[in-house]
Amino acid sequence: MDILSIIKERRSVRTFDGRALLPEDKAKIENYINSGKNPYMINVGWSILDAKENRLASPVIVGAETYITGKVSPVPHAEEAFGWAFESMVIFAWSIGVGTTWIAGTMDRAAFEKASALARGETMPCVSPLGYAAKKMSFREMMMRKGVKADSRYPFESLFFKDGFGTPLFYEEAGDIKDALEAVRRAPSAVNKQPWRAVITDGAVHFYEKKSGGYVSASGWDLQKVDMGIALAHFDMVTKEAGIGTEFLIRDPGIRMPEGTEYIASFILAG
Repeated sequence: MDILSIIKERRSVRTFDGRALLPEDKAKIENYINSGKNPYMINVGWSILDAKENRLASPVIVGAETYITGKVSPVPHAEEAFGWAFESMVIFAWSIGVGTTWIAGTMDRAAFEKASALARGETMPCVSPLGYAAKKMSFREMMMRKGVKADSRYPFESLFFKDGFGTPLFYEEAGDIKDALEAVRRAPSAVNKQPWRAVITDGAVHFYEKKSGGYVSASGWDLQKVDMGIALAHFDMVTKEAGIGTEFLIRDPGIRMPEGTEYIASFILAG
């Protein structure tokens, strides 16, 4: 797979053609999710569910016959681990022609949790339909995409910095990791808030969450940390495909941060 091309081409699909997921595609996705790992070594439990059999629906989805859900225990870094794992599945699904979209709120949550056999203490952050995009988006989908400016992203130099947050990094200056950072820039996020920031130092890339209000639940679950997991997965996938060696670790480098910013994780670059 050309991961960067897939990331650039992939879009959320909310209007499906009504076909059931092909058995061979379901098997490929099952094999992928059952073999996948995240660097936090936190288990994500998966369920691929028949929509009619389990009475599953979302008011923003048309024509979907199948859904996939993921669940985790609320341990430290569960949000990032979930985002990493779920987005990896999303990218793989698109690579075999299967459409998805992240759904965190616009669904009958009780029905999805019951169908996923959610245990006491577990959290089901998001679900997604699995299917084949219709030839034409519904009017509702077009309005939703327009409302969140789904195809818009912040400029590269607004997200990435050299040695500290005071010096913007431009695409042409990013060297071997410019495509990996571009993959981060292209990542999806809740209401397209794009909370990721990164500071590039000599031999390392340090990721931060730029917080927006209203994304932390009463239980402490931070939806924007799920977005950070998505961004980290994009960086990891593209560097791996490019043959760039990295080591993932959580060790705050002590860089002075703007207000409302939190250190998340780092990649140490080989060589």
